[in-house]
Amino acid sequence: MSHPHEDVPPVTTEVHDNSWSANLETPAHAEDPDVVVEQAIDAVEKTTVGNHVNLVSHADHGHPETYLFDALEEAFGDTISLEYVQQCGCGGHVTRVHREA
Repeated sequence: MSHPHEDVPPVTTEVHDNSWSANLETPAHAEDPDVVVEQAIDAVEKTTVGNHVNLVSHADHGHPETYLFDALEEAFGDTISLEYVQQCGCGGHVTRVHREA
């Protein structure tokens, strides 16, 4: 995936054949919700079928249902399922994305 925000390091550079967590809470993520969406999509793309990625998003953007869920569903359709897990003590949010197909 091409990122217009090249100055922001990628959340991962490898394919994960296990369940894992992606940190989308850095200052760069706090500044721009588009970076969160782009890197969340990249994280899901790099998660193999049958596994999940926990997307830990910055509190500054509010509940991920308001900006992230639709973007993920548009990108992946019925090949994923989304589950809001919790709000962290620091204010961030954890969304679990299961790769179904």
